[in-house]
Amino acid sequence: MQTQINVFEEMNRLIEAAREREIFLRVLGGLAVRAHHKSSHPAFAREFEDLDFAIVGRQRREFESFMPQAGYSPHKHFNVLNGAQRQIYYHNETDMKVDIFVGSFEMCHKIPLEDRLHIHPVTIPPAELLLTKAQIVEFNRKDALDIASLLLYVGTGSSDEDCINLTRVAQLCGADWGLYKTTSINLGRVEEIINGEDVALTEPERSLIKKRIGEILQAFESMPKSVQWKMRDKVGTRMRWYEEVEEVAR
Repeated sequence: MQTQINVFEEMNRLIEAAREREIFLRVLGGLAVRAHHKSSHPAFAREFEDLDFAIVGRQRREFESFMPQAGYSPHKHFNVLNGAQRQIYYHNETDMKVDIFVGSFEMCHKIPLEDRLHIHPVTIPPAELLLTKAQIVEFNRKDALDIASLLLYVGTGSSDEDCINLTRVAQLCGADWGLYKTTSINLGRVEEIINGEDVALTEPERSLIKKRIGEILQAFESMPKSVQWKMRDKVGTRMRWYEEVEEVAR
C-alpha cells in the first residue's frame, strides 16, 4: 500500500525548499486556485491528486538538480523530448505526479509566464491563473467551479496587487484570438453552471462572480485588436483555433 501525502502541504514544502535555493517555483491549476481561497466553501470542496508548477526557463538546470534532492524522479523519456517546455516528475514514495511548465504554460493555448513568476509568492499571477483554467477546450464542471471560486475570492483590477489584472488578461487575449475565443466561451459556461440550483452559492456570491465575468468581457470589448486578430475573427470557429492536448503515458 502506497504512503499517502497531503498535497497542499507538499506544495508548500516544495515552494519553500525551492525558495531556499533561489528557484522561482509557483503552483498553478486547481490547487493554486485553492491557495487564493479566503475561507472554506462547500461549493468548491474537492480532492487534489497531483501538482502543477511553473518555473522560469533560465533556472531549468538548477530545477532539474533540485527535484531528485526533494524526493522526486523524472519521467526520463518525456523530459528528454520536452524538457525545455515541460517536465514530469513522480514522488519516490507515493508516485504522485508533478507537472512542470517551463517559461510558459502550453496546453490548448500558450500563456507566457517567464517574467511574471515573482508577482505572487505561491501561485502564478491571478490573471494567468484565470487564463490557464479558461483556456481548456474540453472544459468541465470542475474547471468551471475553479474559475468561479477564483472570481469569488479575487477581485478584478488594473494591477497585479491582490487582484486579477484585467490589463494583462486583455493583453494576452488581444494578442491571441484563439485564447480570447476559448476564454469567452468558458466564461459563459461558468455563468451557466453557477446559476444551477445544485451549486451551493448565495445570491450575493453569484452576483459577485457574474459581475467579475462581466468586467472581463468588457475588457475584451475595449482591448486593442490587431489587423491579424480581426482577420482571424472573421474566420471564426470554421477553422480549429486551439491545440489538441494528448495525455502523457507513464
